[in-house]
Amino acid sequence: MSTEMTCTRLTILTVAGIFLQIIGLSIFVFGFFPVKPTLSGVSGSESYRHPLCDSSPNTNESEIHPEKLRLLYEELSSITSRYDRLILMVIDGLPAEFVLGKDGQPPLRVWKESMPYTQSLLANGDAIGYHAKAAPPTVTMPRLKAMVSGAIGGFLDVAFNFNTQALLDDNLLGQFLRIGWKMVMLGDETWIKLFPGLFMRHDGVSSFFVKDTVQVDKNVSRHLPNELNNDDWNLLILHYLGLDHVGHTGGRNSPLMASKLKEMDDIVRTMHLRALVDRSHDQGRTLLIVVSDHGMTENGNHGGSSYEETDSLMLFIGLSSNISDYAGATNNLAFQVDLTPTLALLFGVPIPKNNVGVLVPGTLNSLRDFEQLRALELNSWQLLRLMQAQLPSSLFGSFSCNCFLEGTCEGFGSDISDCSGDKEKQLICLFRNAAVLHVLWKSKKLTESSAVEDFNRALDAYNTFLKTASEWLASKTTEKPVLLLGLGVSAMLLSCVVCVTLFLSLFKEVYNGPKDQICSLSYLLNLEGLFILAVLLILVISMGSSSMVEEEHYIWHFMVSTFYLLLLFKTVKSFSFSRGLNSLGEYKIGSILLLLISGRLLRGWHQGGVNWTSFPDISKWLEQAGGSYVKWVQLISSFLVIGLGVFTLFRTGWKRKSVRIQAFGFSICGFLILLHAGIYQDGMFEVSTDNGATVTAKVIYLLLSVSAVGGALVLPWSMQNKDKSFLAVAGDCLYLIGSAYVLCWCLLQLLLQQPINSGSILLLLIQILAVSCLSSKDVHVNGWIEIAALYYMGMAGHFALGNSNTLATIDVAGAFIGISSHSTILSGILMFMITYASPLLFLLSLVMYIGGKLKNHSVLAHSDTDLGQLLKLKLGFPCLVPLCINSILLTAYTVVLLLMRNHLFVWSVFSPKYLYVCATTVCTYVGVCIVAATVAYTLSVTSFLTRKRHNNS
Repeated sequence: MSTEMTCTRLTILTVAGIFLQIIGLSIFVFGFFPVKPTLSGVSGSESYRHPLCDSSPNTNESEIHPEKLRLLYEELSSITSRYDRLILMVIDGLPAEFVLGKDGQPPLRVWKESMPYTQSLLANGDAIGYHAKAAPPTVTMPRLKAMVSGAIGGFLDVAFNFNTQALLDDNLLGQFLRIGWKMVMLGDETWIKLFPGLFMRHDGVSSFFVKDTVQVDKNVSRHLPNELNNDDWNLLILHYLGLDHVGHTGGRNSPLMASKLKEMDDIVRTMHLRALVDRSHDQGRTLLIVVSDHGMTENGNHGGSSYEETDSLMLFIGLSSNISDYAGATNNLAFQVDLTPTLALLFGVPIPKNNVGVLVPGTLNSLRDFEQLRALELNSWQLLRLMQAQLPSSLFGSFSCNCFLEGTCEGFGSDISDCSGDKEKQLICLFRNAAVLHVLWKSKKLTESSAVEDFNRALDAYNTFLKTASEWLASKTTEKPVLLLGLGVSAMLLSCVVCVTLFLSLFKEVYNGPKDQICSLSYLLNLEGLFILAVLLILVISMGSSSMVEEEHYIWHFMVSTFYLLLLFKTVKSFSFSRGLNSLGEYKIGSILLLLISGRLLRGWHQGGVNWTSFPDISKWLEQAGGSYVKWVQLISSFLVIGLGVFTLFRTGWKRKSVRIQAFGFSICGFLILLHAGIYQDGMFEVSTDNGATVTAKVIYLLLSVSAVGGALVLPWSMQNKDKSFLAVAGDCLYLIGSAYVLCWCLLQLLLQQPINSGSILLLLIQILAVSCLSSKDVHVNGWIEIAALYYMGMAGHFALGNSNTLATIDVAGAFIGISSHSTILSGILMFMITYASPLLFLLSLVMYIGGKLKNHSVLAHSDTDLGQLLKLKLGFPCLVPLCINSILLTAYTVVLLLMRNHLFVWSVFSPKYLYVCATTVCTYVGVCIVAATVAYTLSVTSFLTRKRHNNS
């Protein structure tokens, strides 16, 4: 029995390895990413009883009339509600810095002057603002959940943001509904999806059409006059999306940002004057709160954990805060989840069960002393209930029901303890201290002059406990199933071993030199091979450093630049300068120099990473020089991409009618893309009334699909040439199909990418054509090294297009080009295409690479060409090398993530990077599948037609 690896066997083992990897990855992802521990049910009257006493819920509360239930809650809480109605205005994506400034400094002049009324409210003490820190991921849906439930969601909520489901956990809106509140929602339809059937009236708009910065807000504001006159609602939610969309399309410094801020300021003015100042309608006392769900980076994106993204706004208007100076009204800190308990206690409803927030400091100043301490006590009790579900009962064993109520506990006395020891014991101790001081104040407040001092001590003790408990609860997640994680890692390790073993087995067959030579290290690993493996090792080692994860682009750019220099050194070394360079040598050196120059330009196009994004780069220079420069770069790059792509097609198959038709189709697409860039992108910030941009984009999608896919299906049937060998015909055909793939992808990216990236697309195309020319010549480099270099170049290009390992650099704006109605699947696919434009481009170029190699080996006779053997030898490496590299990196980073599960930056640095690694794996699968299907189909058709021609002759 032959031990030689057959094509069928290789395919089955490769598919089995991929399948095993998918299973392992799925097990690990769902086992590793946390699910916050939650309590079932909703808070009721038991919230007003001590948690160590009988706090079982009153099962009859659902039968109580809403008004009676409201009065019951008010009686049990002992806190009189100061407000009758609430207006919650959400300005999506508004950084607190725009309104409150940063580091004690006022906001920039352009921002301050854009919101004069809001600034006057802050200056006069009529408003108090907070920098409310939002937890990552900083996307809308999980942030809205946090504001109304007080709970911090899981990390994978970033994925569910695009497919919002109803919120079933205890939340403020559900509590308001139980006491009979009527609610109205205008704006982002995420609210409607989170709370279906809850709103008396609603008018939702999609949050994902980021090109729309005007109508999306006008649709909300047109209802305001009527709603402010209506007295049939208790809660009015206004969610404005336009500012976030301005950020996505133009960044923080967009020319539309000032006008959008002015529009929001006018709305605040209208609501303040009509709902709070004007009491002629006798609608009750109203509290206006202006919040934002997250901030934005300089580029206008969000999703990560940087200060710019987590700096959200919380602005209370109409609250008696006793603040008289501007600094006191703006230099305040809170957490986004703190809004939940604050609103619950201000409006007389129980705090939701899974809240981890604390009362916003300064919001209870209008309450009497005993009401302030009672509010802090209720907040502490709620957090203690949440702690009880996560702490061992032995910690509470020495306390009776009346222990904390009376302030004396057996074995503790009535003295204040210096809390130390384990975190859990510290929490119990801090709570006990606050309870003791509270009881002490109540016993002295009517008899001793020191009551004020005792009040302040109790206040500080409660605040200390609440802050410590909130931080502890926010960091707690369910325990990770170690066995499940181990199973996932083991499956990925096994898959990695399978891929590497198949690669080594194929290596021995492809490089079938003498046995002793094949086994020699110098043959297996020449200088270029050693460098490729060294870079892989450096990448694996660097994954353990949070700083290197953030600045990973440096490794990729170093790798490709150094590899180009190695090629240049090897090429120059192979020539004798005494006899002069021939045209071939000059051609090779010219191609390598072109790679070096384009690589350096790509490296400087975007200052990637996290820590040094503010440093100057080519894209910033062009944007600062003016929009006309960016437009010229876009148009020139588009012309050159179209010209180079069509020239590449004609160079090989200009005599073929099918090729001419295909080139004509791509030329039409190019013209439409130039039309789209010249007409519609200038007005990208306004909504097109005739939908011309959407129709044009749809036509481009259709033409590109027909030209690329149709060409791949038709060309193998029309490329037969009796004067050429089977391999020569197949090589020409694959080279043409690969060229069509590359051109199609570049044209698609010119449409989807930001205009500033059009120059980068041109440089990536130049690199692919230069590599294609080099691979068609004899550069004395093993095939697997060339393929690995292409993979590395694709990753370097990924960062050159402005991507990083933070979620904030994902370009959302382009994901809705050509989509007339929101589709999560379609927009998700487009977003994936934009993010992984470069890796997929270089993977698709492998079809060109295989075609060039087949033409070089076209001397093989027809009769000697076995299709299975040919597929194995010519398709094996282009499929296995990317799969092996990706498998090694995926497995290594999975192990790193497991080891770093308790690291300080596990959710802000390592976890976002892992999502990118998973997406890169999908990208590799897609690219390899397209290459394998194209090559297998082309060779099969060409082989069939060749045999048919031979049989007929």
